[in-house]
Amino acid sequence: MKLILLGPPGAGKGTQAKRLEDNRGYVQLSTGDMLRAAVAAGTDVGLVAKDIMARGELVPDEIVVSIISERIDLPDCKDGFILDGFPRNVRQAEALDAVLEEKGLSLDAVIELSVDDGILISRVENRASESQGSVRDDDNAEALKTRLGVYHEQTAPLITYYKNRGILRTVDGMAHVDDVSRSVEEALGPV
Repeated sequence: MKLILLGPPGAGKGTQAKRLEDNRGYVQLSTGDMLRAAVAAGTDVGLVAKDIMARGELVPDEIVVSIISERIDLPDCKDGFILDGFPRNVRQAEALDAVLEEKGLSLDAVIELSVDDGILISRVENRASESQGSVRDDDNAEALKTRLGVYHEQTAPLITYYKNRGILRTVDGMAHVDDVSRSVEEALGPV
């Protein structure tokens, strides 16, 4: 199964991807991890990405798509993979569709973890107050509000994109983590 987990920052995509990896054997593909691996391996694409990242610039879509294309060709992805953090916008989704089509593949599902922005912000504020200053610099309400704004502007249009393709399944991401996992499993159907 080839799938995407979609949702705003803090929705639990990483947690659910890890559970699917453990329960179903699908490989979780994080674009950040793949970029770092390509750079470390010294691949042609990795060398280009390394130079761009060294300048502090964002790696262009075509390079990220190329890295994903190379990665899904590896044997561990043959039984399925989960894209986490990609695509981030409709242009990237269209590029991903083209790559998959070239390989004779297609996405099986896109799972949207539906969450409430206000509750996500409250969670971060509570975590920050309970941890007494031992959180990451970007783990605060203001940073999350900025990231949520970017999500709604750039990534949320993917909900309509994948709904129109008939592969979007929405799960209540505000439920307890185990209930979310059960809902994701139900949305995907039997192994």
